[in-house]
Amino acid sequence: MKRIIGCFIAAAVLCTSAAAQALPKPAAPAKKAAREFSTLQLEEQIPVPNVAGRLDHFTADTKRKRLIFSALGNNSVEIVDVFAGRVMHSITGVSEPQGPLYVPDFDKLFVADAGDGKLNIFDGATYTLRNTIDLGTDPDNVRYDAASKKVLVGFGEEDGGIAVIDPATEKRVGDMYKTGGHPESFQVEASGAHIFANVPDQGNVVESIDRKTGTVTKWPLKGARGNYAMALNEADHRLFTVTRKPPILIVLDTQTGKEVARLRAAGECDDVYFDAGRKRIYVIGGEGFISVIQQKDPNHYELLENIPSAIGVRTGYFFSKRDRFYVGVPARGSEPAQVWTYEAED
Repeated sequence: MKRIIGCFIAAAVLCTSAAAQALPKPAAPAKKAAREFSTLQLEEQIPVPNVAGRLDHFTADTKRKRLIFSALGNNSVEIVDVFAGRVMHSITGVSEPQGPLYVPDFDKLFVADAGDGKLNIFDGATYTLRNTIDLGTDPDNVRYDAASKKVLVGFGEEDGGIAVIDPATEKRVGDMYKTGGHPESFQVEASGAHIFANVPDQGNVVESIDRKTGTVTKWPLKGARGNYAMALNEADHRLFTVTRKPPILIVLDTQTGKEVARLRAAGECDDVYFDAGRKRIYVIGGEGFISVIQQKDPNHYELLENIPSAIGVRTGYFFSKRDRFYVGVPARGSEPAQVWTYEAED
């Protein structure tokens, strides 16, 4: 009997072991869930009627909640009331406007015209023409240096440089900063003494210009061409330049010129913005999307996602105080030109 009982016990143990082996293994930990929301949420599409052709750079009158952009292919400057969601005024008769800049300190709008080589100065409230300054070939980007209270304008080709304008007197002052080629984009340090310029004509380099001495230091971009868009993270001494061939974001140390990172980004970019609050970079690409890149620390970056936009969208404006990101969408077929409004999400 004991032998029979022992056989039953042994059989039970074997069955239990086999059943245990047949049970499914514990599930592996679930992968981290995808973001519930995109980093940029499309909120509004504002029509811009009767505007054809290429749209160029943007500026903003934040106090009046107005977005201002150059409709280069339409020879006009469009003013959009973003609160009402409509175009409220058009400045016509300008010749291929490229870079607009609204300066609140003087309540004036500066517009660089590629077609006639002029810088037009308009009243910031009424948009009536106040003055015109002859610059030279292909005036493009316009920046304001709050420290010196001067307006800076990039222009020229082989004799290219950055002109200095006194917004109070509406006249050129001092010598221009020479770049030796057309400055496609440039950024001005707020607390430092340097201007950084993208000059693809000089062999696809970034130029660091000492404003005190005029000395130019060239930083070559290895294996990359077509450096047009540029943004600055002055607090971390980092400069972001975007090339087109190949389409990559290159991060440079502004103190040494050393490249610290590079990664794939939206192609055919003409504007890039740095969101200082979120430590994010927004690369606007004509291929039809916006690359959102996260700065993990000054030397490390990762692509969070590519946000769909539309083919031909290359320029825009990041309104940091309202967490709004605007891009210009050219007219196509029966669809008018538009300004798309994205809300930045954490």
